[in-house]
Order: sequence, then C-alpha cells, then structure tokens
Amino acid sequence: LTITYFWCLSLLIMSRTTKDYFVIALKGMGMGAADVVPGVSGGTIAFISGIYQELIETISGFNIALLKVLFSEGITAFWKKANLSFLVPLMIGIFISVFSVMRLMHFLLEVHPIPLWAFFWGLILASTWFIAKQVKDWNWKNILLFIFGAAIAFGITLLNTTSGNETIGFLFFAGAIASCAMILPGISGSFILVLLGAYTTISEAVHNLEIKKIAAVGLGAAVGILSFSKFLKWLFKNYEKPTLALLGGFVFGSLNKIWPWKKVLETAIIKGEVKTIKELSIWPMQYKGNPQILLAVTMAILGVLVILLLEKLAPKKH
Repeated sequence: LTITYFWCLSLLIMSRTTKDYFVIALKGMGMGAADVVPGVSGGTIAFISGIYQELIETISGFNIALLKVLFSEGITAFWKKANLSFLVPLMIGIFISVFSVMRLMHFLLEVHPIPLWAFFWGLILASTWFIAKQVKDWNWKNILLFIFGAAIAFGITLLNTTSGNETIGFLFFAGAIASCAMILPGISGSFILVLLGAYTTISEAVHNLEIKKIAAVGLGAAVGILSFSKFLKWLFKNYEKPTLALLGGFVFGSLNKIWPWKKVLETAIIKGEVKTIKELSIWPMQYKGNPQILLAVTMAILGVLVILLLEKLAPKKH
C-alpha cells in the first residue's frame, strides 16, 4: 500500500510517465542484483545505464534545508526538490532485487559459478571501455589517474577476508563503508562487506528479518552514502574528466576479483561453515575440475552485449 501511494503521488506531482518509472525501477533492480554479488558494483550498473550523475546529485541534495521545505512548503514542493520521482522507483527496484535476487545469485554462485562470473567479467570489461569513452581527452594526468584507480581496486581484490563481528556498532560501520563503495563504479559494496567479515551476518539478518541488525546497517549506509555523495558531486562538478578516468581505473582493476577460475589458497571455519579466506586467479587450463571454457566465453560475450545494449538505451544527454 505504501509503495502504491508513493507511486500514485509521483505520477500526480511530476511529469515522468509510467514507462519512465518502470525503466528506472528496472535499472534499480539491476543495481540491486549487482550489489548482492561480491565483486560486482551497483555503481557500475548505474553508470552504464545513464543514471549515475542524477543519482549522485539526488542523494547529495538531502540535507536540513530539504527537510525545512517539507514542513514549510508541503509534500509537493519537497517531492520535487528531493527528486523523489526518480529516487522512489529506483529504491523500489533495488529492494526488490535485494530481497529476491539475492537467493537466486547465491544459488547460481554455488551451482554454476564459472558461467556466472564469466558473464560479470564480460560485463565489467565492457563497462571499462564504456567509461573510458566518456573521457575523450586522454592526457598523461588522466592516464595516471586511470592506472592509480586500477591499482587501488586491484589491491583491494587481493586483501584477505576477516571474520568480523556482529555488534551493532560494527554493523553500522560496515554499512557506512560499504555504501561508499556501493556508489563507486568498480568497487563492490558487497565485496567490502566480505572483506570486513560482515557479508554473511547481514545476509542472514535480511533472510531472517532481524530488524535491529538491518536497521544498524541501514543507518550506517545512509550516513556513509549521504556524506560521500556530496564529495562525488563536487568532483564531477569541478573535475569531471579526471574523475571519470579514476572511476574507469576502479572498474578495470576490479576484474581480478570476478575472474571465473580461482585456486583456493586459504580457508577458515566461520559459524560452522568452510569459508574462503584467500584465493588466486589462475588460467582455465590450471583449474582442477571442468573449466567450462566454451560456456564461459559465451557468457562473457553475452555480458559485453548487455553493455552495448544498455549504451544504446541510455539517455543521450550530457
């Protein structure tokens, strides 16, 4: 009922069509699906689907002054000022994915990991090209920023995971850090949660509807994303091309994490389950088991084609 109310309200207040809301919700579902997979960034999906800068500007606009508009001018003015006709359907799409696609992704990662990772690898590889194409002016500064971003992201993929803890304070901190990564193309918020040792705890909390833990993570995420989005907005306003070069490096450097063929180097028992702590990317020929090379290549090509399709569908405006 709440979703229906806000949807009808947005149709009355703003000029977007029902098709617009549906498309935005689908992009939100894509972001949510990406965010629940460790190694894939929802920020990348936002970027290649053409909504990244609007997302950053909308989130960074939330402040005390905006709340004053709500109480002084009413909900209509607040809705327009906060751009909720964009944010509400996007968040609906994200939440639908988080609470539904998460189960499917976990199933595919357990049963068909190589084809799934190959699909995402092709997706992210094509995303690097897509972002790099926006820079155009590839001077030495932008090239260095790209290399720096790639090195940072690659270094993050080499970090060992930890066991973490389940205290409310830690979950708040984990939510804040992960949310910052979540809106950065190439750096996966869910992978940051894996590194912190909070991914399993939060997944179980969502599955079991543990409100206290979910609220702690949500509050931390809100604080992190509101703070970091303002910084990103400032970067895009003042240093658009260098920022794009840096983000392109982040995306490219993350490819190591989602390489389909891995060798487990170290494991640990966490909550009675064997978890991978450290792994190494290897060539398909070195993989012990069926490398599924033909299927993996097919899925990688499919991932590239998805990006090309999204580029065709993305809005053609600055």
